[in-house]
Amino acid sequence: MASSGIPGEAYERQQALVDKLIRDGNLTDPRVEAAFRAVPRHLFLPDLTLEEAYRDDAIPTKRLPDGEVVSSSSQPAIMAIMLEQLALEPGQRVLEIGAGTGYNAALIAFILGETGQVIAIDIDEDIVQAARDHLAAAGFGNVMVVQGDGAHGYPEAAPYDRIILTVAAWDLAPAWCEQLQPDGRLVLPLDIKGSQKCVAFQPENRHLVSLSARPCAFMGLRGALAAPNTTLTFGPQAELHLEMDAPVPASPDELYALLKGPYRDFTTEIQTGQYEVFDSLNLWLGIHEPGYFRLWGEGKQARYVPPLLAYRQSHRATFGLLSANSLCALVRSPAEPSAPPPDTFSLAVRLFGPDEGLASRLIDQVIAWDATGRPDTNRLHIRAYPRAHSAASAPDAVVVDKHWTRLVLDWG
Repeated sequence: MASSGIPGEAYERQQALVDKLIRDGNLTDPRVEAAFRAVPRHLFLPDLTLEEAYRDDAIPTKRLPDGEVVSSSSQPAIMAIMLEQLALEPGQRVLEIGAGTGYNAALIAFILGETGQVIAIDIDEDIVQAARDHLAAAGFGNVMVVQGDGAHGYPEAAPYDRIILTVAAWDLAPAWCEQLQPDGRLVLPLDIKGSQKCVAFQPENRHLVSLSARPCAFMGLRGALAAPNTTLTFGPQAELHLEMDAPVPASPDELYALLKGPYRDFTTEIQTGQYEVFDSLNLWLGIHEPGYFRLWGEGKQARYVPPLLAYRQSHRATFGLLSANSLCALVRSPAEPSAPPPDTFSLAVRLFGPDEGLASRLIDQVIAWDATGRPDTNRLHIRAYPRAHSAASAPDAVVVDKHWTRLVLDWG
């Protein structure tokens, strides 16, 4: 039986998607569930088939001429997680930064009801217009979509009970804190040393404290608060990418020569899985090692990326440590480049170049991470202060300075 106004096949696929989100543990709030069951995603993705529109996948919706994706419809699983982190109540005023297709704004509007207000902002005029059209087609013409730089918020309608970003932010803009109600909530994907965490913050004594954090992966915010460009692209087809927070101590040609050259593997005898590696160990290395890098490859050149994570043969990603003459990356052992990672595997490190000390450092960090209990995102607590604030922290806390903000991280 189809929902009113939703064709039969679309309705069945929509309900099946929601059922999957519940089974996977990503959707637990009845109000968020009701929104997903009522708001038809396919109306916000009119160029896709119903099968494509109701997959639990992120859908790219705008690319630059060089192929870079700058807008998408987020994966429904992370949308559900973030909406639950947002803890919406009927009648609230909400600012969404990153309008995308308008689908997330429609879900928010459904939960808020007729007395609520949603303002969605995006930096591109064509994205804004498309979102307006999609929202009107779905019966949500009361959502206001405006063009502007989300780094500045939208002061014309402030203050807000809730602010949500559907793009990753490298820093916390002062405008978001200024435009948030004292009892409000800010939810955003936050980049912390190359690892993204979707964090729910609430104000407390002139700073923000986290209520929850979940791992995530979003494209970055553009405009005034865009992250520093720290990605080096190299290789004959420009299909290899290395990112560091520090200056890269090797040239593109040197990096390519290292990855094509001989290597040695060193075992750690530590058993883990891909989720734990990319959620927990990734952040551990980022906050403890200045030589930490992220490496990924696409297409034919992906074969030169050591196989840690390989969803498919044409895409691989790993991370590790880099020095002036050597690169040391995490790999799974035994490494099977053409196969996806098993649920658990033994960690090893692969050294390209002569610097055995680099391999020893990486192994020592893996052992320290394991000995500390493999601190994960579920245990992560973040306090965010203005950068000038001399934040007191526990002995085992980690301080990460941004342009505007000082983050203090601990794991309880």
